[in-house]
Amino acid sequence: MPAPSPSQPPITVSIVSHGQLALVLPLLEQLDRFSRASTAKVVLTLNIPEPDLLAGLEWGFAIERIENASPKGFGANHNQAFERCDTPWFLVLNPDIRFDGDVLAPLVAQAAPDAGLLTPRILEPGKHTPEQHRAIITPLEILTRRRPGYARPAVPAWIPGLFMLFRSDAYRQIGGFDERFFMYGEDFDICARTRLAGWKLQVGEDLLARHEAQRASRSSKKHLYWHVTSLLKVWSSTVFWRYLRARPRQP
Repeated sequence: MPAPSPSQPPITVSIVSHGQLALVLPLLEQLDRFSRASTAKVVLTLNIPEPDLLAGLEWGFAIERIENASPKGFGANHNQAFERCDTPWFLVLNPDIRFDGDVLAPLVAQAAPDAGLLTPRILEPGKHTPEQHRAIITPLEILTRRRPGYARPAVPAWIPGLFMLFRSDAYRQIGGFDERFFMYGEDFDICARTRLAGWKLQVGEDLLARHEAQRASRSSKKHLYWHVTSLLKVWSSTVFWRYLRARPRQP
């Protein structure tokens, strides 16, 4: 990988569109408006053919397109994009994330030397407070997370794949996403492997991004099937059990 120029913006952004360029367009506009100085380029992957809603438009950073001959999974798409990353930071970003100000520059500025994966707080639609930190996914945690008295961890055990700002060295060290997962589970898995490799997950507690959520797994039997089978893959993996044993128990 070529060494980045000292004046080069520090972040390569990876966005994957599944026929979602109408969602990608306002995201690119917000990145350009608020975070142009931090964004070296956006690697935009078109996972399926779709009308080119971005034709003729320009931003203050380069757009590198990848048009897949056949659809790939979440992890495979972002691993493919990382091959084009020559910056210190690599941002995995959902098309339906929205910004009201610059999140990227302050997030990088806050990064501890051993922080391998960063995220701001995420605000879901209809909510007035950000999503709470997430505990290790277990069958018991899924059954109890919405009950009164559920104790959220002070530090997240994992962060969702909506907004994952990786230190490129950490991403490279762990080999990126595990492509055995297709659409769900890979975010937990990569967080676990990042922590097991000695890197920290860091949250910008004072920074906020909005999620215009597309809850496919709640409305599509196909997405629900992928979700359930991914959970089974997580729970049968050696990474899950190593991470479960390594995490201190919550009081």
